[in-house]
Amino acid sequence: AMLFAGRFVDKLGTKWGYGIAIIIWSIGAIIHAYSISIGTGVASILTTFGIAALPVSILGFMFSRAVLAVGESGNFPAAIKATAEYHPKKERSFATGIFNSGANVGAILAPITVPWIATHWGWERAFELVGAVGFLWLFFWLIFYESPEKQKRLSAAELAYINSDEDEVADKANVEKVKWFKLLGFRQTWAFTFGKFMTDGVWWFFLFWLPGFLKDQYAMTSDDIRWPLAVLYSMTMIGSIGGGWLPKYFADKGYAVYDGRMRAMFVIALFPLVVLFAQPFGHYSFWIPVILIGVGASAHQAWSANIFTTVSDMFPKRAIGSVVGIGGFAGGMGGVLVTKIGGWIFDSYANKGISESFAKFNELGNSAFVNQITSMDLASKYGDKVNLNIMALSKLPVEVADKLKAIDANLFTQLLEIQKPLVQS
Repeated sequence: AMLFAGRFVDKLGTKWGYGIAIIIWSIGAIIHAYSISIGTGVASILTTFGIAALPVSILGFMFSRAVLAVGESGNFPAAIKATAEYHPKKERSFATGIFNSGANVGAILAPITVPWIATHWGWERAFELVGAVGFLWLFFWLIFYESPEKQKRLSAAELAYINSDEDEVADKANVEKVKWFKLLGFRQTWAFTFGKFMTDGVWWFFLFWLPGFLKDQYAMTSDDIRWPLAVLYSMTMIGSIGGGWLPKYFADKGYAVYDGRMRAMFVIALFPLVVLFAQPFGHYSFWIPVILIGVGASAHQAWSANIFTTVSDMFPKRAIGSVVGIGGFAGGMGGVLVTKIGGWIFDSYANKGISESFAKFNELGNSAFVNQITSMDLASKYGDKVNLNIMALSKLPVEVADKLKAIDANLFTQLLEIQKPLVQS
């Protein structure tokens, strides 16, 4: 969706492009509360075309997430475009870093507030309230936002400062629309797109795998993980703002805006290397990987504040949304690829550990037990098949583990203790 959202924002303008994106996003958030009803309708439509449907609750949730994603795809193209409209080049990464840090505020507050709302008012109200906040924001956006030239609250001095970049002042007279396919012919588009593709996966990898890492390595519960994640997201807020400020610091020191941004991005790109020490030193305390990964994630947010701003360095304001959308699409694809590759690597090593644990247990004279449990037809209470050759004993559903313990609880425990470190390593 982001591939086309940027073009949509450029065509409609920042105010209405962002406004419509928020309307769609807010509706998408609210309709999660009615997933079953929506899923029933979607299932009936699919059945009409002879398509086998998933359970209605899953279908409804998937549909709601899709609507939410379409609305969300307009966020960065519109936000970066608005930033370019209201700030001279030397300030844009700082402004981007500030608003980009807002997403991390939500990531900190959500685990605290949403469970409370769900417990006291029901999970449906949690989705409805989130959507209502979007409409509240929309109300103020439509009232207060105008392009600088139409904004009555700006003084002449403020408007002159906003338009202080001479190259952009010269381009204002050019109102010709930049064709979407023409943008693909510029190497600057591909430079930004490649940068997003190569780096966004780092962010999604950290966010996707860190909770599972803490659970597997440190036996932490969901409640235990809240504080480490809160610390990590707090660090990323600081990284986003600090990384956005760094090019301004270089510009104030006399560097050209673009040169200062490149210098800042080079410095920022060095920080994620500290994450390499998370695994070897993680046995001392879970806080070591949390802090080191927090440094890496903070550096990514600092990098993100700057790479988004390079678009307004290289392209006229009338094309910013389109280019950001193209790069955002590439970043999303990079995130999917890194997450999938990470999963394949993890599964490969985990399966190797399972196989080695069976071999070691056989050497101890317990081959009969191994052969018996691996040949059993096992399934969870939901009917999902369980294959002990690719599922670690520590990951088994409770009812399946109890079934194996009923054969020989002592041997099951011994095998579990042998298998656990092999799978985790």
